[in-house]
Amino acid sequence: MKKPRNKIQASGNRRQQLLRVCARLFREKGFDGTTVRDISAAAGMHSGSPFYHFPNKQEMLVAVMEEGLAEGLRRSEAVLAGRLPPAEKFRRLMRSHLGTILEEGNDFIPVLLYDWRSLTPANRRRVIALKDRYDALWQGMLDELARAGLIAGDPQLARLFVLGAVNWSAQWYRPGGRMSLDEIAAQAARLLLK
Repeated sequence: MKKPRNKIQASGNRRQQLLRVCARLFREKGFDGTTVRDISAAAGMHSGSPFYHFPNKQEMLVAVMEEGLAEGLRRSEAVLAGRLPPAEKFRRLMRSHLGTILEEGNDFIPVLLYDWRSLTPANRRRVIALKDRYDALWQGMLDELARAGLIAGDPQLARLFVLGAVNWSAQWYRPGGRMSLDEIAAQAARLLLK
């Protein structure tokens, strides 16, 4: 017999489901183009129910961005913890980042990329703290590649170009297209490494 979930677990699961709905709608319609009524309807809730989980729509936006960055950090840290040669570690980090942006249900980071300006200044500072941690992981990887002689030029500039190019894939990538995410990650690593 299945053990019944307690109210806190059910509430946490409902909040997570609501975050996914917010992320999908913010990605499809933009933050300004999405109403709380849209979110409620898509989540199968009464129109005021999202406010049980979030005080306002701005907090929903921040939570979506923080969720995406937290997931990206978890995935990246797992890759970087492995004892791999730098080139293979980079390929896996690239694949991890592509998955964080492009795998089904991962609408969180694209919302960060496109609705950044919708954040209040205070919320922008909250998100920047997580984003800085994510950028630091990538910077460490690019510094390691530079020390190994696998990239030319300035590692900081390389990080900016790499993340800018990979993040843009949210505009052109289509599931079931010519290349899988694994193939794109491998090709990107070949293009960028010496």
